[in-house]
Amino acid sequence: MSRFLLLVAKVLRGLAGAGLVVVGALLLSAGWANSRSYAPAVARWAPDSATVQVAAGPEYARGAGWQWLWGAHHRAVWATPVTAPVLRLATGRRDSLLPLRAGGSYQSRTLRLRVASGHQFVLRSVDKDARAALPAGWVRRLLGGLMRDQTSAALPYGAYVAARLADAAGVFHTNPRLVYLPDDPGLGKFRAGYANALYLLEERAEGDQRRAPGFGRSPAVVSTARLLAELRRRPAAQADARAYLRARLLDLLLGDWSRREDQWRWASFPRPGSGPAFRPIPRDRDQAFFAFDDGFFPWLIAGFVPKYQSFHAGFGPGSVAGLGITARALDRTLLAPLGADDFRREADSLGRRLSDAALAAALAAGPPETRAALAARLGPALRARRAQLPAVARQYFRLLAVEAWVVGTDAPERFVLRAAAGGGLRVRVLARRPTGPDSLVSARTYRPASTRRVELYGLGGDDVFEVRGPLPAGVAVHLYGGNGRNQVRTEATGLATVTWHGANPDPARLPPGISSVSDPHPELTANGLAWLRRYKLRD
Repeated sequence: MSRFLLLVAKVLRGLAGAGLVVVGALLLSAGWANSRSYAPAVARWAPDSATVQVAAGPEYARGAGWQWLWGAHHRAVWATPVTAPVLRLATGRRDSLLPLRAGGSYQSRTLRLRVASGHQFVLRSVDKDARAALPAGWVRRLLGGLMRDQTSAALPYGAYVAARLADAAGVFHTNPRLVYLPDDPGLGKFRAGYANALYLLEERAEGDQRRAPGFGRSPAVVSTARLLAELRRRPAAQADARAYLRARLLDLLLGDWSRREDQWRWASFPRPGSGPAFRPIPRDRDQAFFAFDDGFFPWLIAGFVPKYQSFHAGFGPGSVAGLGITARALDRTLLAPLGADDFRREADSLGRRLSDAALAAALAAGPPETRAALAARLGPALRARRAQLPAVARQYFRLLAVEAWVVGTDAPERFVLRAAAGGGLRVRVLARRPTGPDSLVSARTYRPASTRRVELYGLGGDDVFEVRGPLPAGVAVHLYGGNGRNQVRTEATGLATVTWHGANPDPARLPPGISSVSDPHPELTANGLAWLRRYKLRD
C-alpha cells in the first residue's frame, strides 16, 4: 500500500510540474502577444491608383515555435499580399456610396452604405478583433493579444468560396466583393476607425430585394426576430423547412459553427389566401473552413468548447453536434416538421448539386494570389466531406430527434396525438376554424428508436390537446398549454407517458391517466412573445 501511495504522489507531482510549465507558457505567450503591434498593413498602390496590393493580416505570421503552441491555422493566407480594387465613396456620381452607420458584433467591424437610389450595402472588415468577446478588465488585458492572434484560425477569403457553393446548392446568399477602403474623406466621422483596410462589400440583406437574384428577388427580407414573431402569431405563416435544412447541411459541409440567430436573414414571399412563406439567407461566413486544432493551446481549448470544430476531410466524433450548437434552438423550431427521409433526400440532393465542377468553380473564387493554396487545402477535404453528407444528415437528424419540439402559435390550435403503425407516435397540428373544418398545419410521426421526448407548446390562444387511444411506450409526451382557455381530451386511461405542465386547465380537472406538474419556465411558454426569449436575438 505504501508503494502505491508513493507512486500516486510521484504522478501528482509530475502533473503539477507539467501544469506549471503550461501556465508559464501561457503567461509568456500572453505577454508576447500583447506586445505585438497591430498597425494597418502597408498597401502598395498601382500607378493608376485603381488597385492596391496588401496582405489581410501580415501580423499573424509566426515562427515554428509559436505555431506549435498556437497553431499554423490560415496564417500563410493572411500574410499573402492580394490585389484589391480601391473603393471610392462620395464622388458626387449617382452610384457613389454614402456611409450611414457603423456596427459589428463580437469580432467584425461593419459599415452600412447607401447609394442615391436608396439601395444599401455593407462593408465587413476582413481582419477581425476577437478581444471584444472577452470580459473587460484584467482578463482582456491579459488574454486580448492571444485572442487577436487567433483570428488567424478563420479563413479571410472563405466567404468567396461559400457564396459559390451556396449558389450551386440552391441556397440564397450574399455576393461578397473584396475592396480596399483608403483614407477617404467621404468616410466623414468614420474615417479614423475604418480607413486603410480590406473589406468585403456585399448587398445588405434587408427590405425590398426584388432586384437581387441572390435573395430570390424577395419583396421583403426580414430578420430572424421578425420571422419568429410572424411564425408565432399565426399558423398561416410558414418557414420553408426543406430550404432551411439544405442551408444547415451546407453549414456542416463548410465547417461553419457560427450560425446563431442573428447570422440569418429571411426572404419572404406572399402567398395569396395564406400567410407569407420564408426562405433562409445565411450571412457572415467568417468561420467557414475554421482551422483551430493544429496547436497545443487551441487543441486544449477546443476540448472544452465543443463549437470550435476544425475543418478536416473527416467529421470526427462530436463534430456534428459541436457544429450545430449555436443554432440548436432554431433547428429544433424550424426543422420540426421534417423526418429522417427528408434529411436523407436533402443530403442526397445537396451532394448531387455540389459536383466536382461546382467545387472547382467555388475554389477558383477569391483573390488570384490565394486560389492555388485554397484549392490544394480545401479541395480534397470538400470532396471527402461531400461523400459523408448522408451519414452527417442521419447523425444530425438523430441529434435533433431525441428531444423534439412542436410549437404552436397565439391563434387557437388543435394538437392530435395517436399511435402510428410500427409503434410510432403520430402528432398533427391543426388550425382551429370557428366557421369551417380545422386545417392541417403540420404532421409528423416520431419513432421510439430515435425520439425519447416530444414537447408540445400551445402558447397563446384557446388550444385543444387530444390524445386518441393508447400511445406507444418509449416516447414521453409533455404538454405546455400556455395562456388561453385550453382543453385536454383523451380516449384512453393509464396514459403514464403524458405529462401536463401548467395551471390552465386546472390540473385537478385533467382526464384520468395524465400526470401534472408545474411549468418550470412559464415566462417562456405563456405566448409567442414569451417564446422568443429562448433565442439569442441580436438583430
